Amino acid sequence: MYETTRLQLCTAHEVDVTSVLEYYQENKIHLMPYEPVRNESYYTLREQGIMLREDRERLDSGVALKLFIKLKNHNKVIGIVHFSQLIMGAFCSCFVGYNLHESYVGYGYMTEALTKGVQIMFDEYGLHRIEGNIMPRNKRSIQTVLNVGFHEEGLAQKYLKINGIWEDHIHYVILNELL
Repeated sequence: MYETTRLQLCTAHEVDVTSVLEYYQENKIHLMPYEPVRNESYYTLREQGIMLREDRERLDSGVALKLFIKLKNHNKVIGIVHFSQLIMGAFCSCFVGYNLHESYVGYGYMTEALTKGVQIMFDEYGLHRIEGNIMPRNKRSIQTVLNVGFHEEGLAQKYLKINGIWEDHIHYVILNELL
């Protein structure tokens, strides 16, 4: 478990499936415009249990780190920062994605969590580069990565299928200047 001034960042080994399921159920409508189409089984204890087990396996094998965001001294999951597709060797890079509970948007929690996550990936995992892709209309998310220190590298047209539509994404990157 990691901590920031206001937050706890829990790995898949430190969070319970009920809290994760509640997060997704409470934010189904809020997250819909920013995610792939989800079928109803996604919002079940069984499916979230399978996904949490897979998150643990990816963590243990060193190919991903999903951090579940909680306020200090609270058990409620309020967001997720997910570092995926960790590739070492000459690449030393990964992708990042994140989302936040609708009720907690606008308080700087994601900036705080993402800043800590980037520090973890650079300091503990030894990565050189973290990449994130954001739809141009997602102004809050763009501001978050800029606040953390990412810079824009360009536009990827029809990059990901989001909510059933191929969406353009702006490619953002942060580099570990110490490597």
